[in-house]
Amino acid sequence: MTDKGFTLAEILVAMAVFMLMLAGILAANLFGLRMFQVNQTKLNITTWSRQTVEKMATEVHSCNRVLVCSITNGLFAGLLNGETQQGPALMIYPSTNDYTYFVYFVNSADQTFRQTVATTTATNTVILADSVTNTIPFTAQDFSGKVLTNNLNNRVIHFTLEFYQPARFLQGADYYRLETAMTRRAE
Repeated sequence: MTDKGFTLAEILVAMAVFMLMLAGILAANLFGLRMFQVNQTKLNITTWSRQTVEKMATEVHSCNRVLVCSITNGLFAGLLNGETQQGPALMIYPSTNDYTYFVYFVNSADQTFRQTVATTTATNTVILADSVTNTIPFTAQDFSGKVLTNNLNNRVIHFTLEFYQPARFLQGADYYRLETAMTRRAE
């Protein structure tokens, strides 16, 4: 009489091979998910950066007046002639109406980058980024990159924002720097 089944040794070898194959598939899948998370964070930051800078640049290009500002007790004040034109806020007046303006600023109390839109009827503030590490992101420069000490309208607004992505599950901390320059368009 012949036995038609597998021996215990054959079953153990088959199960060991199957388990190794299953462990390899699982490890590859987990590695792929981790790489997706890392790249997704960087892609999200890149998308946010492009959209925010594009919107800010469009507002500066088409504005009537743009000022680098200081912040004192929550109030924005344009820097005076003779002062070094660098500060935590940028005030953009889209028309000759001084009651409507945009302000981009770093709130050093909670390390956020914000935008405030003020009109005659309402003021709305939106957080654009958090974990900001620099407090002076705006500088008014001449065409060669020299920081200005006047409020001339032919200046270049240089914007530098540094922020970090804190460590999260299966992902280490990462630091980012966004830097651009923009100017008003001649009429």
